[in-house]
Amino acid sequence: MITAGDFRNGATFDMDGSVFQIIEFQHVKPGKGAAFVRTKIRNVMTGAVTDRTFNPSDKFPEAFIERKDMQYLYNDGELYYFMDVESYEQIPLDKNKLSDNFSFVKENTVVKVISYKGNVFGIEPPMFVELEVIETDPGFKGDTVNNTLKPATLETGIEIRVPLFIERGDVLKIDTRTGEYLERV
Repeated sequence: MITAGDFRNGATFDMDGSVFQIIEFQHVKPGKGAAFVRTKIRNVMTGAVTDRTFNPSDKFPEAFIERKDMQYLYNDGELYYFMDVESYEQIPLDKNKLSDNFSFVKENTVVKVISYKGNVFGIEPPMFVELEVIETDPGFKGDTVNNTLKPATLETGIEIRVPLFIERGDVLKIDTRTGEYLERV
């Protein structure tokens, strides 16, 4: 059991038959009246974020979220297939279970598959990936005064903004959380 007074960012708990994760919390002790805990929580199954206030003595059962390393194999349009790197078991997932930053993941990349009681509800790609530029406009020589960016299409099909010196065929290190170019590899 976890009490509302013990809430920390990232903690997961079961409330009303759903699993919630703490995004933000604040312990408030007003001059008059009882203390309370103001939180911003996310329903891990639906992704909905809500603000909620708790009494510090409220108790909830802890929810243990399983994060398992799995290799992304391929997709057949609607389903995406992942393989357990230990047992070689394959599982198909719907496109709606994938996060927006999954577009940075190419085949054979190891990702974390997140589940609760065997029910998969999300995918965590690696924080950084290396992808090749397949299409970009040529940069203009001498335009170094401004921090100018141009569009570049990567091998997974996603388009990001990169500096002018990046050329077709360059391999880039990308932060999957922000979608930003970090460096040339």
